[in-house]
Amino acid sequence: MQFIKHQLPGVIECIPTKFFDARGHFYESYNQKLFAANGIAEDFVQDNYSFSTPGVLRGLHFQKNPHGQGKLVRCMTGKVMDVIVDLRHDSPTFGQHEKFILDADKGNMLYVPVGFAHGFVALEETIFVYKCTDFWNKETESGIRWNDPTLDIDWGVAQPIVSDKDQILPDFNANERIF
Repeated sequence: MQFIKHQLPGVIECIPTKFFDARGHFYESYNQKLFAANGIAEDFVQDNYSFSTPGVLRGLHFQKNPHGQGKLVRCMTGKVMDVIVDLRHDSPTFGQHEKFILDADKGNMLYVPVGFAHGFVALEETIFVYKCTDFWNKETESGIRWNDPTLDIDWGVAQPIVSDKDQILPDFNANERIF
């Protein structure tokens, strides 16, 4: 497996080695020892699953401390454009975002540490799964509106399908200290 660090500190893309034969293919998607040796030593406690049709946009979500969640995200089927926003106030990349194409055929995953908002738009019919480092907690659940003008994220979709709940999330506030 390859582990690739990106411009936002702590974010790691994981690309498995696939083994093909006449029957299909096999790959190891998670190995705690291997991940820990490459900077992801988290204890994952919850797995989540969503199904989305093309154009569905979910996010930008996060949980505030003390229940902040690190996530290991990937597509079981389909493809998404995944977006993360650094909300760590003391980070040199605070307020910056980065985009990734996560593709089930490639098998790539993204580790998103605590302190980031996360969202994605489905580019195809997609099953999206992710491991979390803390349990879902209603009181600390939060988010940022997907089309916040300050963040100016180009989602690449003219009219995304967004839930009512995500449509009314607050705008990004650079003065608010979340993490």
